[in-house]
Amino acid sequence: MPILPGAIVQASDPTRFILLNTSHPGNVGSVARAMKVMGFSDLVLVKPRFDDVLSREETVAMASGAADILVRARIVDTLAQALEGVSYACATAMTPRDFGPPTFAPRELFAQLVRQPQRVAFVFGSERFGMSNDEVYACHACLSIPTHPDYGSLNLAQAVQLIAYDWRQALGGFAVAPRTVDPALADGTAIAGLLDHWQQVLVDIGFLDPNAPKKLMPRLQQLLNRAQLQDTEVHILRGIARAMAKRP
Repeated sequence: MPILPGAIVQASDPTRFILLNTSHPGNVGSVARAMKVMGFSDLVLVKPRFDDVLSREETVAMASGAADILVRARIVDTLAQALEGVSYACATAMTPRDFGPPTFAPRELFAQLVRQPQRVAFVFGSERFGMSNDEVYACHACLSIPTHPDYGSLNLAQAVQLIAYDWRQALGGFAVAPRTVDPALADGTAIAGLLDHWQQVLVDIGFLDPNAPKKLMPRLQQLLNRAQLQDTEVHILRGIARAMAKRP
């Protein structure tokens, strides 16, 4: 049955956990276990250190009964690909940034987010380097887990467990109806494609200097994220870009 415009639909698991450039197979297995304990199953890895990380012995051992999460997990090359189908992405980054999405404690944001028909993703950086600025800029919000001021370092799987627990609590626990999402909202892949299109056109018309871009494209990305565009609106903006490119 086709989805009618403006319809809100139910999704069995509209929550995704995304791991960027993960180094240690054991952490991937531990993340799968943390997800399953909280009733989540959608795991995507972006360019992990090992191509076979999902089937490594250490990974499966640390999953400890959550091998089904590993079997369904996917490996992709870019964050934009990992955000396909996701309309709201939360970065997890400790490092303060002078520019980027607003920062929230998890429970503060979740109390608001749970009322919105979003397909949500939680994005976790690599064990050694965390998330790059560009990766944070691709997200709608940044989560900062409150920790002791003298020692704020969390293991990757521990961070996933804390976020998954708080999100499950915000959802109302386990005995709740499937979460609803709005299929008309543009996903992260569509927004990334729109930004790439606009970047090329802005360079072509001389508005953007590729040698001194400053923060023009990240600022446009934040603007688009705040706007919560629908797919039809993305098509309109790309049509405008095509028309601009045709002008002499």
